[in-house]
Amino acid sequence: QVQLVESGGGLVQAGGSLRLSCSASGLTFSNYAMGWFRQAPGKDREFVAVINWSGVFTYYVDSVKGRFTISTDNAKTTVYLQMNSLKPEDTAVYYCAAAQRAVTIATMTTTNRYDSWGQGTQVTVPS
Repeated sequence: QVQLVESGGGLVQAGGSLRLSCSASGLTFSNYAMGWFRQAPGKDREFVAVINWSGVFTYYVDSVKGRFTISTDNAKTTVYLQMNSLKPEDTAVYYCAAAQRAVTIATMTTTNRYDSWGQGTQVTVPS
C-alpha cells in the first residue's frame, strides 16, 4: 500500500520561498509518476507539477513555470516542490499524489490519473 506524507508548508511573505517534501513508501511498481496538486478554499483541486519515475521528465502548470521546481532524491523515495517567488494566489493546501502508470507525462494533469494521495500541507502567502 502506497503511503504519502507531505511536509514543509507554512506562512511566507510574497516573494519568498518554501520547499515541500513528500515522503513515499510502498512504491513497488515501475513507470510511476509523482505529482503535486493544490486546492484553494472554494476551488477545485488543480494540477501543479508532475515528475516521472526516473526524475528525467517534468511538467508544470503555466502559472508556476519558472517559479516552481519538482525533483526527487536519488533513492526516489522523496519528491520535492521548490517554490520561489511565491504569490498570494499560490495560497492553498498542497497535495502529493502517486500514479501507478504514467504514459505521457504531460497527460498526468487530472486527479483521476492518480491512485494515492497524501493528507496535504497548507501554504499561505498573505496579500
